[in-house]
Amino acid sequence: MRRLFFVLLLIAACDRKANTTEAQPASSKAGPAPSASIAAPVDAGPRAWPVWTAKIANEEEFEHYSTQTGNERFLKLVVDLHTKATYYADADLYPMHKDFIFAEILKKPRTPEAVAAFDKNYGKDKPDFLMLYVVHHLKQDVWTLAYWEGDKATAAHTRLAFERLKATFYAAEKVKLRPCSNDQEAVAKELAGEIESISNDALYKALSYQLFHAGVAVGKLRVVRGNPERAVFAPDEIVILSEPLTDLTPVAGIVSESFSTPLSHVNLRAAAWDVPNAGMNGATKAFAALEGKVVRYEAGTLGADIRLATPEEIAAAQKAKRERTTIQVPKANLGATSLATLNELHAADASAYGTKAANLGEIVNAKLAGVAVPPGFGIPIGYYAKHVEAIGIPAQLDELLADPKFKSSPAERKSALEKVRKRIKDAPLAPELVALLRDSLAKLTEDAGADPGVFVRSSTNAEDLDGFSGAGLYDTVPNVHGAAAVGDAVKQVWASVWNLAAYEERELYKVDQKQVYGAVLVQIGVPATAAGVLVTAHPTDKKDKHTIQINAKSGLGMRVVDGKKLPEIVLYNTFNKGLRIVSRSDEDTMLVFSGDGGVREVPNPKKGEPILTNARVEKLAAAALKLRGVFPKERPLDIEWVLKGEELFIVQSRPFMGGPD
Repeated sequence: MRRLFFVLLLIAACDRKANTTEAQPASSKAGPAPSASIAAPVDAGPRAWPVWTAKIANEEEFEHYSTQTGNERFLKLVVDLHTKATYYADADLYPMHKDFIFAEILKKPRTPEAVAAFDKNYGKDKPDFLMLYVVHHLKQDVWTLAYWEGDKATAAHTRLAFERLKATFYAAEKVKLRPCSNDQEAVAKELAGEIESISNDALYKALSYQLFHAGVAVGKLRVVRGNPERAVFAPDEIVILSEPLTDLTPVAGIVSESFSTPLSHVNLRAAAWDVPNAGMNGATKAFAALEGKVVRYEAGTLGADIRLATPEEIAAAQKAKRERTTIQVPKANLGATSLATLNELHAADASAYGTKAANLGEIVNAKLAGVAVPPGFGIPIGYYAKHVEAIGIPAQLDELLADPKFKSSPAERKSALEKVRKRIKDAPLAPELVALLRDSLAKLTEDAGADPGVFVRSSTNAEDLDGFSGAGLYDTVPNVHGAAAVGDAVKQVWASVWNLAAYEERELYKVDQKQVYGAVLVQIGVPATAAGVLVTAHPTDKKDKHTIQINAKSGLGMRVVDGKKLPEIVLYNTFNKGLRIVSRSDEDTMLVFSGDGGVREVPNPKKGEPILTNARVEKLAAAALKLRGVFPKERPLDIEWVLKGEELFIVQSRPFMGGPD
């Protein structure tokens, strides 16, 4: 149902190494097959072309032997290291290089012994074959030669590959080396004076279109001009934004004229809303004539289409809106009074302490090697309930929820909810809670040493749920020092229960607004070297159960989840250890803790250096696999992580609401 397709179209052109138990050996004495056989795929009918050719002489031959996925048209190249023979295999007939090699070159049975022997061809000391892809990146009109991302090919191997390509491929002079991993980038640097290269990062950033979530929507087209932070949105609008908007309320579709982080909060929420969401240069100009009209918007892999909607399409969209699933939030336990530490909490405590704190407590108590959680404590829901009851907020909300103007006008809701939040923040904390908070904070910071700041985070009963993530809806106050400031931050987090975006998203899912309560998590802040988001799912292939996606930036993690800058993006296969670089983060600045509280922007001392090294990726992947064992496996995990030097901390784990159909 939900399709979180990111524009990671580069992945289509790199072969994912299959389960190695299915691989076959290459004989060190094997030469080329005597001739190219004629084959007919079961579902394709008779074929007039051989299943491989030693040379691609023109565009017609490239079209015949290549296949297209997304933005890439590619073919498979095999070079025999003994004879230097080249084989361009039919990419439609043979999904993997190894399938072609064993069927057409070696013609040998598959045995367990063959598996280990053949897989040496992916290492540095290759016994028999080079296996590569020749790719035409259609939108950028760039040609590249690439290995599978887990291939350990050397500079010598790559020189030979280009030598054979120049002798056998009609457009060889246009082809650049495209490294897909950290190891391959090192080879590209070694060959810099000999072979021109281009990174996945450069190709990714050159795209004029970026798909975040595929889909079709019907709604009124609106171009958002001026300061989008002040705008209010209706759920039936399709909006064109000049840049990603962190606090965007539910809409029918999103077009952003600047690209952003695939795993940002707004992109994850748009996936949960199941609305089309894409980045598109020049969208305002392209669709200006349709502004204010009811349109049909379709976002797909290769591009987006916006046109006038038909009456039938409008009626179908209205029917689908009426039938949207209702989310039931867990019933709140208002009886808990202890400010419980994370090691005292388990997932079952979510009804009193909220899902975020309860899930982190579950991780702490799982005692997973190499998986640390910053110390903290939870303020249970009951204190929020007492605070708002004391100042009459429930009665005020009853009046608002019954007011026709409030129900019909986004602007009216924005104004009224601002007043609710102000009342919550202005009212004093109960003396009982002030004393408990002071004592718990003193114990927490004493155990941590020095005078660490804390993060004051939301942990409501309406977030991190299966079917409703609530990503980015509620406030987090970073690096808070002192009991008085922490008390104010607690009230700010409580007030954020009534953020406009939070209210609107709960309305979208028909959540009972009167049953939403705010717990709070107070947690030691980690001075991050790097931070990011990891999802235990392949972005485009639901059948791939081994690939994870990691987004990262230098410094604190707020910039990863706010979606306003491109992060470093890596895909990693936990089975075969293949690491694929999709983009690099090259920001000039990073966020760090400020000495007097909060955060500040400083020059990035690591600009231009990879954030996600092999060792860091492996560490993150190992932690993710362990966390999959802690939580139910029906849905992938959305994990927020922080590195302090090379020490890994997990700061959130919840069900991932995106993913391909």
